[in-house]
Amino acid sequence: MKKTAFIHHESYFWHNTGSGALFEPAVGYVQELGFVENPESKRRVVNLLNKSGLMDDLVQIKPTPATEGQLELFHTPRHIENVQHLSQTTGGDCGDSAIVGIGSYEIAKLSTGGAITAVKTVVENGEIPTAYALTRPPGHHAEADRGVGFCIFNNAVIAAKVAQKEFGISKIAIVDWDAHHGNGIEDAFYKDDSVLFISLHQEGYDPIERGNIEDTGEGAGKSFNINIPLHAGSGDAVYKYAFDKIVTPALDGFAPELVLISAGQDAGFFDPLSRMMVTTEGYRYMTKALKALADKHAHGRLVALHEGGYCASYVPFCTHAIIEELSGITTDVGDPFLYSMAGTTYNTLLPHQKDRIDQIAAYHFS
Repeated sequence: MKKTAFIHHESYFWHNTGSGALFEPAVGYVQELGFVENPESKRRVVNLLNKSGLMDDLVQIKPTPATEGQLELFHTPRHIENVQHLSQTTGGDCGDSAIVGIGSYEIAKLSTGGAITAVKTVVENGEIPTAYALTRPPGHHAEADRGVGFCIFNNAVIAAKVAQKEFGISKIAIVDWDAHHGNGIEDAFYKDDSVLFISLHQEGYDPIERGNIEDTGEGAGKSFNINIPLHAGSGDAVYKYAFDKIVTPALDGFAPELVLISAGQDAGFFDPLSRMMVTTEGYRYMTKALKALADKHAHGRLVALHEGGYCASYVPFCTHAIIEELSGITTDVGDPFLYSMAGTTYNTLLPHQKDRIDQIAAYHFS
């Protein structure tokens, strides 16, 4: 039986984003709650994998740090130097809500290195075609010259570029199901026809004015950038329909040699930073669909890179379901929160939601 790799490191939980006071408008009125991007939702993934026994069936691999040369495949030297300086001195924001704590430079290099390690594993080892990298800090918002939205270095972008430059992969598909648009990934490959980028996200949210349907790429990259901005309140049925109508046909037409997932579980039902309604079963469905596409086109090579997800109680269950699908192993872990979703429309495709996806599909495929 082929195996699934799991890449993580204790250092990821030590990236210190502070109290959150810099970004909390209620400070002075109510007690500080702490920064929303903190270790707990990620650490509890490891706890659950151990508790369920699934960890025992995964190939645990330690990441190696990205080199500065690998970081420079996307990021400017000035940004890299700024992160290093902040990390070694006072800490601070390296862009827009991208906190660098003391020591975060080395941790961020290790996070990007975790993404590279995952890609290297599935490319070079035919017995390990799938991998999940539980990396932190996240990466998909980071731009070439600055960090954005909790992201310091762009893990997915650099892993994809390393796959092309060092591992001989020509065509890569990146599917970003984080509730927020993957602006940094879009920027990196907007004029590039060797990478198909698809972002499913809550419309009109964050980053503001990004992720529009009309943003389809430029030059050689025209039509290789697909944005799927979904209405707030979209749940499992909406994401399934979007996959069936847009994601699967697009990947079939592109026929990638490697599939990457920017796996942000912040479209989950209970997440504080989105208004979406995806459950563990929704994440399971999307993973299963991408695994089938990777089997069909990419020799099974499928890598999920952890991005957002801020509900410490629910993210572990969503991520566990994803890893179950990657590995083909079922445990006795169910979704203990499904009962509370009864009576909602999380598994119903409403007319306005269907119309939005049909509109996007017609825009790209007509």
